[in-house]
Amino acid sequence: MHHFGLKKTLSGILILLLFSFAFPQLSIGATTPEELRNEIEQKARELEEINKKIRENQGNLEELQGQSRSLNQEISLLNSTINQINLGIKSSQVTITKLNLEIDSLSYDISDAEREINLKREAIGEILRSIQQREGENMMVLFLKSKSLADGVLEAQSLVDLNNGLSTEIKNLEVAKKNLSGKITETSQKKTATEIENQNLKNKKIILADTQEEKQSLLSQTKNQEKIYQSIISVLEEQQLSIANEINDLEEQLRLAFDPTLLPSKRPGVLSYPLTNPFVTQEYGGTAFAQTAYKTKFHNGMDFRASIGTPIYAAEDGEVFAVGDNGRVQYGKFIVIKHANNLATLYAHLSRQIVKSGNSVKKGDIIGYSGNTGYSTGPHLHFGVYWAPSVDLKSFSGAGLVPVGVTINPADYL
Repeated sequence: MHHFGLKKTLSGILILLLFSFAFPQLSIGATTPEELRNEIEQKARELEEINKKIRENQGNLEELQGQSRSLNQEISLLNSTINQINLGIKSSQVTITKLNLEIDSLSYDISDAEREINLKREAIGEILRSIQQREGENMMVLFLKSKSLADGVLEAQSLVDLNNGLSTEIKNLEVAKKNLSGKITETSQKKTATEIENQNLKNKKIILADTQEEKQSLLSQTKNQEKIYQSIISVLEEQQLSIANEINDLEEQLRLAFDPTLLPSKRPGVLSYPLTNPFVTQEYGGTAFAQTAYKTKFHNGMDFRASIGTPIYAAEDGEVFAVGDNGRVQYGKFIVIKHANNLATLYAHLSRQIVKSGNSVKKGDIIGYSGNTGYSTGPHLHFGVYWAPSVDLKSFSGAGLVPVGVTINPADYL
């Protein structure tokens, strides 16, 4: 009788014992784990305070959006927007610091996990040495070598305990291995998040510079005079109305060839939300706001609350069909993505686009940042969904190329 399938057990131990060698020891600075935890908590509190100010300032922005359009109101809106972007920059900076502290803290966890694996390896090694000393002995031999029956029973029980201990230590080693793997994965995720936040920080600084330039351009263009400003706004509104009417006529014609059976079945999750913590400020269709704000009395997408500089994500895998800028009318800076499921998505009023026409994107990729460009009374994201085969770009005076197509209620697929 062999010792409880010992050879079969031993054959798989080597891989478990060598696991920890796949992960090099990480160097850790002089900061203690307790100090790191305190710094992380401090940064978390600081970040919460910044986010609170961002929410308060967003309320101020929305209040300004509801006021009648005037030069003073426009300047106040730009000043509040600049303040919001600065808060966003501060938020990114604190987030990056916090993530780096968390990575440092995880390096301690990884070191502890590696130490635990080494201890388990040593424990298994000790048990193996004890078992190997009895290699080849069966229960009968153990009893015959013992001075008494009681000694034989104790010897046999000792061997049983050794095998049970070996099994327990192997399970503990597997648990320690999974713990180490989890910490390494978490560290990798934190590093990726840091890279993304550094990208966000870089783009927020560019958006800040663009907004400050926009403010200076407005003051220069109007010579800080309300009469000149109102004249400019009047021309823009006439231009916008003309474009909106033409687009409405074009989209009505395109709808005649629309075959809804070619669309995916209506269900949640076909498209993901284009931003985190989505809050809808205007639905698709003949909304109450559309009845008074648009000549067509129809809103062809969904609007989401979004502070300027909020990252915008691709709602589905696809190819970027168009990246454009309509100036101060229609969609302003926009992106259109066509997807393999016969849907296309529009992201409008952006402050910055970071993809180009022809790029392939994956669901969840950052494609741009929300803004207040085009015909918009305040920072938000306009999200449109189209029947992809109908989407095209049409040229309009004063707006350049504008996307048109058969629109669909985004709520059918989000």
